[in-house]
Amino acid sequence: MRDITGKQITLRTAKAVAVIYCTAETLMLIKNNQLPKGNLFDVARAAGFLGAKLTPQLLPHCHPVTIDSMDISFEINESPRPGITINGEAKSIGRTGIEMEMLTAVSVAALEIYDMLKPVDTTLEIGGIKLLQKTGGKTDRKKYFSTPPICAILVCSDSTAAGKREDKSGIMIRQMLEQVNANVKAYEILPDDKELIQQQLLKWVAEDVHFIFTTGGTGLGPRDNTVSAVAEILERDADGITEAMRNFGQMRTPMAMMSRAVAGSISQTLILTLPGSSSGARESLEAVLPGIFHARKMMKGGGH
Repeated sequence: MRDITGKQITLRTAKAVAVIYCTAETLMLIKNNQLPKGNLFDVARAAGFLGAKLTPQLLPHCHPVTIDSMDISFEINESPRPGITINGEAKSIGRTGIEMEMLTAVSVAALEIYDMLKPVDTTLEIGGIKLLQKTGGKTDRKKYFSTPPICAILVCSDSTAAGKREDKSGIMIRQMLEQVNANVKAYEILPDDKELIQQQLLKWVAEDVHFIFTTGGTGLGPRDNTVSAVAEILERDADGITEAMRNFGQMRTPMAMMSRAVAGSISQTLILTLPGSSSGARESLEAVLPGIFHARKMMKGGGH
């Protein structure tokens, strides 16, 4: 099964539909409650619920999800072709989508209706099974920015700046940003020197770089100066961003609590400090991408 441990826990929704075609005479039997197997829609709805809950047991690569809300409704169609439309929608708060559960639900509901109608109708046909809508996760990325955000990466490390250590976290940050269609305009390596860091950050702010990501200098070591360098020049704090990063990291390693990361804005630029370790930087970005890009709209006065 695919590894989804790096995904954010978000609200996921899905809507799906299926249609079962029958004769007009069968529709009349349904309306008059004259079916030999009794009530149709209550049983079909229950079958759909069971199908959704059993989806991971039917589809080998489908992760189990918590179904927090689900509704299945039915619509009788007289024309242009007699039949029953099955509509379903569901909500889940989790790491992966709920669309397969919803598709399974309407499919099983259609099969249940087929089973209950087959004694009176030999023309039954199931079709039109499709996903109408899904939200959550990657599906929502477009709402956070309409054009690619302009980003810069600053690696703050004495040893890397001196050529004694190869940069891995900065390169990984670039790759993750580019994967979400960000435009990485600049990438620099500096020693963990407060004055040099501040000069570079303010230069990028003057160039209207939208987002600046630093890596390194967030720990408790004597040369971890990045956090204080950034904190001194921020105009507005964005503590919710670092809270999200630490919470996300804490679920994976207790060492996440050691990070002194800060986030905030100068003018219309958001600055975020990330750990120097590749795993720490990756997990921190997984916690906030792509939602962090919505900050640009807010800083420009666009509101939430």
